[in-house]
Amino acid sequence: MREIELIRVPAPTSVPFLLPYFSCLVPAGFPSPANDHAEVEGLFDLNRLLLRHPDATYLVRVSGESMAGAEIHAGDLLAVDKHLEADHNHVVVAVVEGEVTVKRLVRKGQTWWLMPENPAYSPYEITDPDGLRIWGVVTHVVHELIPGKLHALLHTRE
Repeated sequence: MREIELIRVPAPTSVPFLLPYFSCLVPAGFPSPANDHAEVEGLFDLNRLLLRHPDATYLVRVSGESMAGAEIHAGDLLAVDKHLEADHNHVVVAVVEGEVTVKRLVRKGQTWWLMPENPAYSPYEITDPDGLRIWGVVTHVVHELIPGKLHALLHTRE
């Protein structure tokens, strides 16, 4: 069930990392001629989006494809917030019987399950709550579209 890799990252700094932000929407269909002259709305700190609770957030990389149906794939980077209380339908990082996994937490009646989002994997019924530890709620998924860039970026920061 071990499907994630913990990565140590430097403590957050108070220095924002600002990127240009365009307020116009980018169509995923046909381009709009009205957006030809889009202007930068301002600067945006990506940390403000990813780190709702900076002191309680960590990053992990995923291995395995049990969450492919939730668009979480091997190599993706997850932002996990330990401050948020895990609830029905949240994707969580959990430890079950000493093994770390990422799954959707689902309540059916009085029973809680860790559900994969890939039919090739089996759901896990939580029969012993003492044997389960929730490490946090996944708030964001960073999925690279150019294979290898995320891996290289993470290893240059070590």
